[in-house]
Amino acid sequence: MKRITIEDIAAKLNISFSTVARALNDHPAISDATKKAVRETATRLGYRQNKVAASLRSGRTHIIGVIVPNLQLSFFSSVVHGIERVMNENEYNILLYQSNEQADHEARGIDTFLQSRVDGIIASITQETREMPHFAEIRKRGIPLLFFDRAINGLEVPAVVIDDFKGGYMATKHLIDQGYKRIVHINTHQDLAIFTDRLEGYKAALRDHHLPIDEQYIVRGALSLEFGDATAQSFLDQGLAFDAVFAVEDYTAMGVLQALKRNKIKVPKEVGVIGFANEAFGSLVTPALSSIDQQTVRMGEEAAALFLKVLQQKGKPAGTPERIVLEPLLVARDSTAR
Repeated sequence: MKRITIEDIAAKLNISFSTVARALNDHPAISDATKKAVRETATRLGYRQNKVAASLRSGRTHIIGVIVPNLQLSFFSSVVHGIERVMNENEYNILLYQSNEQADHEARGIDTFLQSRVDGIIASITQETREMPHFAEIRKRGIPLLFFDRAINGLEVPAVVIDDFKGGYMATKHLIDQGYKRIVHINTHQDLAIFTDRLEGYKAALRDHHLPIDEQYIVRGALSLEFGDATAQSFLDQGLAFDAVFAVEDYTAMGVLQALKRNKIKVPKEVGVIGFANEAFGSLVTPALSSIDQQTVRMGEEAAALFLKVLQQKGKPAGTPERIVLEPLLVARDSTAR
């Protein structure tokens, strides 16, 4: 079958090749009536645009690179869902890369994006990310960059984040309101702003309710189901009195639940447990896990909308880059319902 070309559309409408080409690329000099006629004729004839040639002419690929730490977490997959929906509605496709929480994989992903000539990059950094030459390279090339959830505070880049301090405060206050007083906080040893802010929220809630801040009740390690289990088991083995646990993410909180159930500790009567991120499994376990919801799909949609705005500004927004801070939401379930 003969491939339909721009010349075929031009001959059908008795207009020039350049008029058809500009109409297909939504050029402002072409009237809406002509654009409509060109698009309808292109559809009727079965014209398919050569995207490679179009990107070479325009300098745009209409592809956005999105890099996430871990797609096994429903948090990140939900954010990507929000990003993709808005981008697709605006005729952009996404190229997705998973860093697996490793800084060298993150740098490799950024290099892949740059080689693929993406129009911009939306990123959430790894727990390992300290040096940032790969992000500096993006800025140097003038390629639009936006962070979501995890941002590098020292880099002037637009971002969409959650109020992690408020989320940490909210989780701790909820436990206190339920009558818990000896609250263990499980955090990470990684110096990442989102986790530091959740820790500070925990401390502020204790201070505001005249409860002591005891460093032996603040435990740091590699966040995981196993770490949560081991932490709870350690407290039980040492005979350290505690009646609640606020884990900085849900898988670690799930590990705590696992250890408590194994030791026949009644949840929530004897010990309450709350996590952070509102992962999909939280409502399915017994008892259902209380958590802090981060408005994941909305975060993705806001990130995409802000990114489209940055693209219109050619990656060089005037003044301080915009930072959208979303409100955390308390999701109280059986694990804290005293």
